[in-house]
Amino acid sequence: MADAAFLTWLSKQPQALFKFRHGLEKEGLRVDATGRISQKGHPAELGSALTHPLITTDYSEALLEFITPAVDSPEASMNCLRELHQFALQVNPDENIWPASMPSVLDGELSVPIAEYGSSHIGQLKHIYRHGLWHRYGRIMQTIAGVHFNYSVPDEFWPAWQAFKGDTDSLVNFQSRRYFGLIRHFRRHSWLLLYLFGASPALDRTFLRENTARLRAQGTYTLMSPTATTLRMSDMGYTNSAQQSLKVCFNSLPTYIKTLRQALHTPYPPYEAMGIKQDGRYQQLNANILQIENEYYSDIRPKRTTRSGEKPLQALEERGVEYIEVRCLDLNPYLPLGVDSDQLHFMNWFLFWCLTEEAPEISDIECERVEFNKKLTVLYGRDPELLLVDRGAVRSLREWGKDILSGMESLLQAVQPDNAVQVQAAITRYRAMLAAPETTPSGQMAAALANDTKDYRTLVARLAAEHRDTLLAEPLSADRFDALAQEAELSIAAQDELEQQTTGSFDAFVQSYINR
Repeated sequence: MADAAFLTWLSKQPQALFKFRHGLEKEGLRVDATGRISQKGHPAELGSALTHPLITTDYSEALLEFITPAVDSPEASMNCLRELHQFALQVNPDENIWPASMPSVLDGELSVPIAEYGSSHIGQLKHIYRHGLWHRYGRIMQTIAGVHFNYSVPDEFWPAWQAFKGDTDSLVNFQSRRYFGLIRHFRRHSWLLLYLFGASPALDRTFLRENTARLRAQGTYTLMSPTATTLRMSDMGYTNSAQQSLKVCFNSLPTYIKTLRQALHTPYPPYEAMGIKQDGRYQQLNANILQIENEYYSDIRPKRTTRSGEKPLQALEERGVEYIEVRCLDLNPYLPLGVDSDQLHFMNWFLFWCLTEEAPEISDIECERVEFNKKLTVLYGRDPELLLVDRGAVRSLREWGKDILSGMESLLQAVQPDNAVQVQAAITRYRAMLAAPETTPSGQMAAALANDTKDYRTLVARLAAEHRDTLLAEPLSADRFDALAQEAELSIAAQDELEQQTTGSFDAFVQSYINR
């Protein structure tokens, strides 16, 4: 809980210091009317997945990713996200966007087409990187979708806060240290987000190679965990055994960079056994623990906008942390866009609470405890009796969650931002969810499957169709449609130009990129 002196200081600061900036990266599989993953290429009407600033693909050619610019209004973010969905549905009328995190109906590994980015060197590199993910972890795991939330506080906040703290280090170092404090506090408390926003207690049988005793059969094609919140964040979701030895607990920017650099240059015997090339064709970019930085999977990352030709770690090392990327949020299948403005208001202030609380370094032992709390919440979060471990003692998830919300409210009451009513309404809504697990998204889905004869695939396919109808009931204005259509054409022209300018050996390009 913030101390009285800090709350008093907050109350005297101008409102401009609390215009938190955020952007979204929202994924969603393209599917046919029956809920099967699309086998079609990325629609040309959406532009180039390589160069379009707002519409791209993630792992699969079928996995759309919508990107909203950084703004300080949740409502503006939601409006942009809605327009991107509407445009995609209007130009691609034969397919829906799967609204859940766990994938649609799959027909084995090869039913998941790997994303294509053209013939330029960078386009080929992006494709081969995904090819490497296939050989390392399988294609099916890469079909999981979510919402990434990018967050920063205004530049003006940092010198004011640094002066209040009496810190005499450089502003860049102070900012990076405090963002890493945010990350540590987040990791200690991210189980609350898994509880509130987890929406994947079930999955389609086609997702798993073999059954697991932790899931029970429901209907014909569904496997479900009775008290789970987010199987997406479990070891049945996106996992990486090779990365278990990295022990990245985010105690400082230098140790974070050092750890990931070692992984980028340390060979991993199973990957060496695969070989980098087979019959002259790349199977992976290299045989190291990580091919590139983005392969490191974490529920939160420090980020810095990169310059042309610059790698993410290089940007962080030279200019410090600019913003934070949260990666643990499920799609809410009951919402047409997978997320709503309440959640964005809440996330802004949850992360501000994480930023402004003191966050000691995380020891190896505590790192294991943090992971244990997350695993408990993932599988048993809706059990009203669930206890978590807090600094050696056990606490009820629900009571601990209420304390976090109270801490957020203390900040809100001190600052009294322009959107205080909306933020308080969101906190009140989620406090009610702590008392009623059945009202969480995961609780709603579990109840719908348990009380209905429909399978997961049938339920989510119906929701996808309903969301299409909702979004297209008020289609884009002609001006906005034309603007997005022009953006798509410009992106195709940009990819063409990039390909025409590509010269030299691709092998040399790969080596230069890896060694940069």
